[in-house]
Amino acid sequence: MGDRLNIVVGITGGIAAYKAATVVRLLVKAGHDVHVVPTESALRFVGAPTLEALSRNPVTTSIFDDVAAVRHVALGQAADLVVIAPATANSLAKLAAGMADDLLGTTVLASRAPLVVAPAMHTEMWSNPATVANVATLRSRGVVVVGPASGELTGGDRGPGRLSEPEEIVAAALAAVVPARGDLPGRDLAGHDLPGRDLAGRHVVVTAGGTREPLDPVRFLGNRSSGRQGVALARAAADRGARVTLVAAHLDADVAQQAPGTGITVVEASTTRSLQEAVTAAARDADVVVMAAAVADYRPERVADAKIKKAGDGADLTLRLVENPDVLRGLVETRRPGQIVVGFAAETAESRDELLALGRAKAERKGADLLVLNTVGWSAGFGTADNDVVVLDASGTEVAAARGSKREVAEAVLDEIVGRLLR
Repeated sequence: MGDRLNIVVGITGGIAAYKAATVVRLLVKAGHDVHVVPTESALRFVGAPTLEALSRNPVTTSIFDDVAAVRHVALGQAADLVVIAPATANSLAKLAAGMADDLLGTTVLASRAPLVVAPAMHTEMWSNPATVANVATLRSRGVVVVGPASGELTGGDRGPGRLSEPEEIVAAALAAVVPARGDLPGRDLAGHDLPGRDLAGRHVVVTAGGTREPLDPVRFLGNRSSGRQGVALARAAADRGARVTLVAAHLDADVAQQAPGTGITVVEASTTRSLQEAVTAAARDADVVVMAAAVADYRPERVADAKIKKAGDGADLTLRLVENPDVLRGLVETRRPGQIVVGFAAETAESRDELLALGRAKAERKGADLLVLNTVGWSAGFGTADNDVVVLDASGTEVAAARGSKREVAEAVLDEIVGRLLR
């Protein structure tokens, strides 16, 4: 393939289409051969002459142009990389369904190249269950999803859904062509192996499960975390090409069976202090540290050498607890330059506003690059197959939201991480 890539840039019909011109310009400037395939709607936002001038190649939207050359197949077959920016909700739905009713759709289906999509739409559309499901389907096939970012949208609205910056899209797209580590390359829309992942060459440390603080040789203080979200993060990072260290604290049996895998080293931990020791050691050469484990804030002041016996006279038992070290804060304070530190915060909140208020206060205290918030309770969060999270940055600004299976949430969190690594 060489250093010069044959790249197809698809553009779909959203107001953010004007940014696609910069994506094209940056790819051409980097020395690549770029062919632009806009939809008819995209040309209502940015003109074909502009795209032809920037790409230095003819632009068409019709499968009936250049029929003799079978252009809709030839473009896909020749591509080393396909990038769609912006990708509207409608285009994501069509890609997930495998529809090929225009030149862009047929080009994608005819290609075995890595596919990178950069979504852009209003927040309500991005968080709609249909879009969430479509994005999850695409990710499961190996499609790299860049963004969306959070910020000002058309009409004065703000929130997740803003197209990522062209420089970030280009960096992520070119990274997708880098050969993957391990034997988990991912799949394209037709089920073929993809050669690249956006975390290839990175070391990602993830903690998972729940720590336990012993009271005596029999009993402990613990929590109901199964470790499912942390393991989903570890496996998703490994599938994206990362070398993963998984610090595991008391995973549920079925979750523990899923933890080992190519590219994943599992380190066992028990108490908060033992987890702190393990994750601090692993973080020394890590690019990313994700604290998904539920760690105990307190431990017994004294651990009994023998089982604590019931007095039998109706008297109460008083336990004195002391505060455990703040593992996340310690990682933030000792992180090396360029390292991304991500925290998780499970809160009992009555409303989304209360959850955000608690999260913003914690983001200020902890100083992590990202803080992933979710509500927990008797029947939510811990031990469940699904999750519903909001992601804040260090300033407390909401930058993403995700709802679905814990693997789908993991992919959304990793998308935010990758965006920061590429800055």
